[in-house]
Amino acid sequence: MQENISSKELMLKKIRKALLERRDNPYPNLEDTPLYSENEDHREYPEILFAEQLTAVSGNFIYCENGIEFIENILQLAERFNWRKIYCWEPELQDLLATYEFPFYQTDKDFEMAEVGITLCEALIARSGSIMVSNQNAAGRRLSIFPHHHIVIARTGQMVMDLKDAFKLIKNKYGTEIPSMISTITGPSRTADIEKTLVLGAHGPKELFVFLIDDFS
Repeated sequence: MQENISSKELMLKKIRKALLERRDNPYPNLEDTPLYSENEDHREYPEILFAEQLTAVSGNFIYCENGIEFIENILQLAERFNWRKIYCWEPELQDLLATYEFPFYQTDKDFEMAEVGITLCEALIARSGSIMVSNQNAAGRRLSIFPHHHIVIARTGQMVMDLKDAFKLIKNKYGTEIPSMISTITGPSRTADIEKTLVLGAHGPKELFVFLIDDFS
């Protein structure tokens, strides 16, 4: 008597049979195969690749040799955009700004009127022009999301080529105490949900500035 089974049962039966059959991996070296073609110039100067990728997604990249150059550049930006409500909650950055008497808010007083948020980051990812952030920094989550302008400060030692390299920095820094929130930022927030028209700053900052500082002093 012929077994009467449904097409669904037949499909599941074939799947079970396939799972029981041991087969060699047809691509044994797939995980070792590089995802991107190697570019020796970019590997030697990842900051150039990062600047190109960040600019391509409407971000702004500024390299500074030291803290003085950083202050000079941020003063120019403050004058250009007429910033008045600048917030910074990172003690290290607060010390830097205070050294040069740059005005900022160090608490969340009147935060609903914030124009600029200045934060640190975990890493800069050259391949995609992305910034890796976490909730372990003193700025938390709000300061990189709410103000219309986001300024990220990074050291040259935080520049890495790929996402996997950024996670290595996280692991080396925090060990087993990995932050509960790790995210990447790639350019200003954007959406094209309304009539397929690209709008910047729809769900977060409309301007993103990344300062890469060689020496904080």
